[in-house]
Amino acid sequence: MEQKMEKLFIFGHKSPDTDSITSSMVMENLERKCGNTEAKAYRLGNVNKETEFVLDYFNVNAPEMLEEVEENANVILVDHNSFAQSVQGIEKANILKVVDHHCISNFETASPLFYLAEPVGCTATILYEIYEMNRVEIDPLIAGLMLSAIISDTLLFKSPTCTSKDVEVAKELSRISNIDIESYGMDMLKAGTDLSDYTADELINIDSKEFDANGLKVQVAQVNTASIEDVLKGKQDIENAINKFMESNNTDLFMLAITDIINSNSQVIALGKTDVIEKAFNVTLEDNMAFLPGVVSRKKQIIPVIKENA
Repeated sequence: MEQKMEKLFIFGHKSPDTDSITSSMVMENLERKCGNTEAKAYRLGNVNKETEFVLDYFNVNAPEMLEEVEENANVILVDHNSFAQSVQGIEKANILKVVDHHCISNFETASPLFYLAEPVGCTATILYEIYEMNRVEIDPLIAGLMLSAIISDTLLFKSPTCTSKDVEVAKELSRISNIDIESYGMDMLKAGTDLSDYTADELINIDSKEFDANGLKVQVAQVNTASIEDVLKGKQDIENAINKFMESNNTDLFMLAITDIINSNSQVIALGKTDVIEKAFNVTLEDNMAFLPGVVSRKKQIIPVIKENA
């Protein structure tokens, strides 16, 4: 952590969520406290409403948008490692560090690097450990941002991705930031369920990830809501937007998971090679839709199952 360098770009994945945005900011704080004053957090997409709530609550600005990086640019990746989910030019960048909680996918570097990945619910949980490793104090603001990320990624500890370590770290961050987990967490999650201002095109890109499944180019988008029915009122527009996206990006299969954060279920809309979805989840699509009870995690309950059945 002591190495000093010029221009260090820190960023999460495309279509950033709260973990991706705040973990970039937290990593910048950690790097700067360890002596790298040129470290700077960036974002690779628009900030969603949940993340807006967090940034407004703590009165901080969103990181600057980053469109691409130049060859040999020094970068740190947080909350992702797949080049398909990263910034333009990442293949020729100098990746110094990765802090992530996803499976390793389509990733290689020319030089050795610091790589810390753990099967926990949130990148912020891992960052907490790095602060401890380097004996760096976490101030209340940073603790609040980290706590927000854990609440978001674990759906207030209801997601199957949540581990005992996430809960333990969240409690300590709650103490440092003096934030009540339950009341703040519910307000934050509810803020993210307001989808009324989004167009169909924006809706399917709020939180969307591309991956390869046995040669198929698959896109899985996810939105959180308190009312699946309200989202489905725009179903025809959503399907038109999905078809447009698939045509423009040569996508084989697109799945939108509309996740009810109150009842922990998802309604999915799938287009393209939908036989994969039917096989993966043992369902029959009706009007391009299927209901998946208990499914809330894309990382643990959706993407691995699709990969196994493609």
